[in-house]
Amino acid sequence: MKRNITIGILAHVDAGKTTLSEALLYTSGAIRKLGRVDHKDAFLDSYELERSRGITIFSKQAMFQHGDTTFTLLDTPGHADFSPEMERTLQILDMAVLIISAADGITSQLRLLWKLLDHYKVPTILFVNKMDQPGADRKAVLDEVKEKFGNCCVSFMPDSGLASGSNKSMSLDLQEELAVCDDDLLAAFLEGKEITSADIKNLINSRKCFPVLFGSVLKLDGVKELLDILDEYAMVHTDISSAKCAPKANSNLAASSASIPFAARVYKINRDATGNRLTHIKILSGSIKVRDVIRGEKIDQIRLYSGDKFEALPEATAGMVVAISGLSTTRAGEGLGSLEGQAQAEVIQPILSCSLILPEEVDAISFYKKIKVLEEEEPMLLLSIHETTGEIMVQVMGDVQKEILHHLILTRFGIEVGFGPGQIVYKETIAGPVEGVGHFEPLRHYAEVHLLLEPTEPGSGISFDNKCSTDELNLNWQRLILTHLQEKKHVGVLTGSEITDMRITLLTGRAHEKHTEGGDFRQATYRAVRQGLMEAQSVLLEPVFDFRIEVPQENVGRVLSDIQKMNGTVGLPELENGKSIVTGTVPAACIYDYAQELKSFTKGEGVISTSLSGYMPCHNTQEVLEEKNYYPELDTANPASSVFCSHGAGTIVPWDQVRSHMHLDTGWTAEGGVGARTDLVDNIDMEALRKLQAKSTKKTTDERSFEEIERDLRFTENELKDIFEKTYGTIKPRYVETEEDRRRYAAQDAQRAREAAIAAGLLDPDEGAPEVSLSAKKQNSKKEQRLAERQKEYLLVDGYNVIYASDELKALAAQDLKAARDSLVDILINFQGYRKENVILVFDAYRVRGGTEHMEDHAGLTVIYTKEAETADQYIEKAAHEIGKKYRVTVATSDAIEQVIVMSGGAIRLSARDFWEEIKRTSAMIREHL
Repeated sequence: MKRNITIGILAHVDAGKTTLSEALLYTSGAIRKLGRVDHKDAFLDSYELERSRGITIFSKQAMFQHGDTTFTLLDTPGHADFSPEMERTLQILDMAVLIISAADGITSQLRLLWKLLDHYKVPTILFVNKMDQPGADRKAVLDEVKEKFGNCCVSFMPDSGLASGSNKSMSLDLQEELAVCDDDLLAAFLEGKEITSADIKNLINSRKCFPVLFGSVLKLDGVKELLDILDEYAMVHTDISSAKCAPKANSNLAASSASIPFAARVYKINRDATGNRLTHIKILSGSIKVRDVIRGEKIDQIRLYSGDKFEALPEATAGMVVAISGLSTTRAGEGLGSLEGQAQAEVIQPILSCSLILPEEVDAISFYKKIKVLEEEEPMLLLSIHETTGEIMVQVMGDVQKEILHHLILTRFGIEVGFGPGQIVYKETIAGPVEGVGHFEPLRHYAEVHLLLEPTEPGSGISFDNKCSTDELNLNWQRLILTHLQEKKHVGVLTGSEITDMRITLLTGRAHEKHTEGGDFRQATYRAVRQGLMEAQSVLLEPVFDFRIEVPQENVGRVLSDIQKMNGTVGLPELENGKSIVTGTVPAACIYDYAQELKSFTKGEGVISTSLSGYMPCHNTQEVLEEKNYYPELDTANPASSVFCSHGAGTIVPWDQVRSHMHLDTGWTAEGGVGARTDLVDNIDMEALRKLQAKSTKKTTDERSFEEIERDLRFTENELKDIFEKTYGTIKPRYVETEEDRRRYAAQDAQRAREAAIAAGLLDPDEGAPEVSLSAKKQNSKKEQRLAERQKEYLLVDGYNVIYASDELKALAAQDLKAARDSLVDILINFQGYRKENVILVFDAYRVRGGTEHMEDHAGLTVIYTKEAETADQYIEKAAHEIGKKYRVTVATSDAIEQVIVMSGGAIRLSARDFWEEIKRTSAMIREHL
């Protein structure tokens, strides 16, 4: 059966990686001449700088046949500076060949490659090269491999018969060594079952066994055996559970492949000699054809590359690695088709950032726009420009990559650039969850977005989720918001560094039927992320290295002391081959230049190897903040404010005030999370609540004075507040007290104290009255008008609760409910006329089929009838939240849970029975006044 198998060649630099690729192509008959790196005629090293330096810089693709199998060979860079390019190929491999130089043994780069292969779960064959060199010892190398990589690394001897599928020539010792790799297989072997080729195939592809081959690639020794092993045991790996679902809406693929959804992974972006943008993909399932549409863009061409040459195909099927043209928005690591939106985060990341030094005649902004295309080809570059200084920053892995980047810019753009000193790349995250809100509403535009930002595990990167209901926001707008979240590298507010280790969840949003455009949600989304970061407690992260230091035993004390000074952690030293091995972790900023110092005091015997462990909280945050001197509110490219429409024009509202202007409320709180306002009944102390209600209503108005009622209500309110705050934390009132409010309250308190002193005979009524000039009165008249507007008080009344709290109205309702409603309306008209509150009377109409919310005005009294399926409690909660943003609100209801909910929004609660008693007392006062 014909198969398409993708294999990758990985190794440390100069281990013979490209030479092995040449040997595989030559042995299989794909090329007629065996090229060599040192002769600068290797088939796959076609880039000028690759041939001159003798290293692989960009991953290459070649095709060859062996038996019934078509192999796609990917030759990857070996130098550590180009590790991200190599890592991206691991995501699409069916099997990897890891080359070990017999002379060098297991190096730090090989240990890193081994970790990456384990991370991506790639079946691996180990090929020990350069066995023809003097001193190469097969047993010594195999022992080292088993020690470093585990006992599941099994030597596959050329005469073992393993590649032939026969087990007759396999020794019992070898069968036992293979059986030990799996418990079930070992049990069967001990019962007399022989190891078969199928067993070996399962062991290798489940990463329970790693074949080890020996040879010399330059002499083609062991190459044929490697080909046979690959042909016999390699399997197609398509671990794409999501590919079983239907294709995404934005992938309009050919109907012929509808039964098997198309799924692919992007592993590289580059451009051909004519500047055409190419997206290199591995097809995991289904197929694609020329003129198929992906993400709204049509595929112009499908290319099957082998070296620099390619064959144009009308269609590509599962297992093939092809380059397609016509797509402009793809990025390396992304999924296409049914894998859309499933990008894989890379393990290897650059930790150095440096500035590009441009010639004086080159404009930084226009040049930045040109070289931005390089970021598509190497996403780890992360190019950025400082809007004020015009300085272009680029992230690099090391000096070799700087040299390659310099050459690339010179040949492609004709500009000679230099590089400034390297700086450590920091990142940021948050310490706890926070809701970020963003609003964008200039004239004839509208979008509002609410996001939940939560910290995740270290090293998890950025992930996205969606909890927005389609009842609140159409699915197409939701997808657009998620696209905007993923299309940009969002930066933090401490140093302007990229954020990481965070999950961003879409909670809700709102669009306008006429005025919303796609760009509106981009603005609202960016602002919501930024506003949430401004409110959150941010944490600065720095890169941390895992290190391994080999030194003579007499130098161990110095090394341990140095690591401690560098704020590192270290384990117990171990002895190996007469040297001490020290391992641990240390901040990258502290150990960056330590290699030279180590060689100096060990007289050249000390060796250090490092690999990026991840990002951890910074050990000197304050120093870094002072050095960066970043002011988030001055970063105009990343605004945290929102734009609202006021008097026909867009008005900017600062990030710390924007929440009170929002048109939506998710009900999220730091203590209760999303929906905390709706699930209070699950956590509140209802028994204590009932006792408090009984306490507040144990006396009637006839038995208590108004001062007693007011005092008991205040005490009850405070106790209820204590219960709520013990459960959910401090209540933040919707009504924000300003400096003017505080001065007004102080004046009122002083006036009350003066009146009390006069009543007690301690102060003459004619004394102590301050003189107020006419000019001062005029000066404060506008302020008093504003205060008067702010001092408005609203009273929200649950109509049916009050009716059934009154014996008279309850009896009337038993005969005629409409008459009871009309009677309550008449009573409240008088009540409102005497009191200063603006009364809003709410009646349930949730059982009225097809009923819509409507309002009636009765002599200045506002009467609301709710819509179908909406109770008075729901309407009051919503209205209390909106009105409470500007005014004082009191709610009269008998619903205990509703009382707690409105109190959490800063409103004052009043039971329906107490409110009815207050109505009766007010009616008596009206009669006395008349």
